[in-house]
Amino acid sequence: MSTRRHFISHSAVAASSLAFPLVGGAQPKTIKVGVLHPVTGALAYSGQQCRFGAEMAIEDINKAGGIKSLGGAKIEALLGDAQSQPQAGAAEVEKMNEAGVSAIVGAFASAICLATTQAAAKYNLPHVVDVGVADQIVERGLKNTFRFGPGYRKCAEIAVANLHVLNTAAGRPAKTVMIVHEESLFGTGTANLLARELPGYGYEVKEIIKHANPTRDFNNIVLRMKAVNPDIVIPANYYNEYALLVRTMQQQKVTPKAIYSVLGGAASSYKFLKEFPDAANGIIDCNHWFNPKDKRSADLKKRTEAKGLFFSYEVFMAYTATRLLGDAIERAKSTDRAAIIQALESSTFADHIMPYGTTKFVNGQNMGAQPLMTQVLKNDIKVIIPRDYREADPLFPLKA
Repeated sequence: MSTRRHFISHSAVAASSLAFPLVGGAQPKTIKVGVLHPVTGALAYSGQQCRFGAEMAIEDINKAGGIKSLGGAKIEALLGDAQSQPQAGAAEVEKMNEAGVSAIVGAFASAICLATTQAAAKYNLPHVVDVGVADQIVERGLKNTFRFGPGYRKCAEIAVANLHVLNTAAGRPAKTVMIVHEESLFGTGTANLLARELPGYGYEVKEIIKHANPTRDFNNIVLRMKAVNPDIVIPANYYNEYALLVRTMQQQKVTPKAIYSVLGGAASSYKFLKEFPDAANGIIDCNHWFNPKDKRSADLKKRTEAKGLFFSYEVFMAYTATRLLGDAIERAKSTDRAAIIQALESSTFADHIMPYGTTKFVNGQNMGAQPLMTQVLKNDIKVIIPRDYREADPLFPLKA
């Protein structure tokens, strides 16, 4: 069924329930939740991965008896496509609001999340952000917006501090950096934060290069990299561009002392590892990652792979964000939006596979959220920092 017809059918249901209110406090049969991602356009791969993660969480909540405080009511997903465009995401929020959703989970990309959270705020519609890392998302005072994962400021700070630890331990072989980033809010914001942080640790940022989405040819950028010859290359881009950039570096035999990613679109990716094992080898990334010591992580990874998909950060971020929302609805004992917002504000959600500890929201940001540092070693992705989650010792620098 097309998304449009999907919405129309639910709008009719929503309208009829307004005309005939629930009699005597009868329990709703289902709780409508908007699952909104860019499943077409430039970000389609990531959006589809997110959608799968959210749907898997809804399936698990429903299988475990639904929302028990509402008589076992099941969650019903209303699927929306943001088409990799902020304005399309905002338009989907309008439709979801009319269809009577109690909350929204999404919408992957920072620029889209900025638009969808703002659109949802008009209707006091709770919006749980699954990935979007731009800190503006939670810094505009929107009471409806909650981000479970860390923002890019925290990721950049942790990445640079850890780079300094690794470099110092190796005798400080790396002194110069080049940043290559995509043009939208995510890439530009991350690059700006890095450019601000790195000099304080004694690194010289030789060049910052911005590229469009999509970019199909990185030859000129890599030629420039050859000329500048930085010790460290830091990419901040989405999957396709990240993969192409690193492969072009490999083809042109550009081998810096380290490829050190911050929220790298392909770095912590089993898909990238499988498709381009040689190009992926040794890459370090500061990114969203699950707790490798929690058995449930391995179970979720197996389930994802059984569907022929890769267990990417989009899957487990959307999965846990949706579980967080389910927990809030359970505690709200209501499908009322204000009640769900209140339950999210007071959330202590801890039943998850992320390396976070107990959830505590301050102005919509989960203060316990943190990225992990991973490295591609021996054809696998291993956590190298922090020690609590470490699976392997870091290899730095890659090239003496």
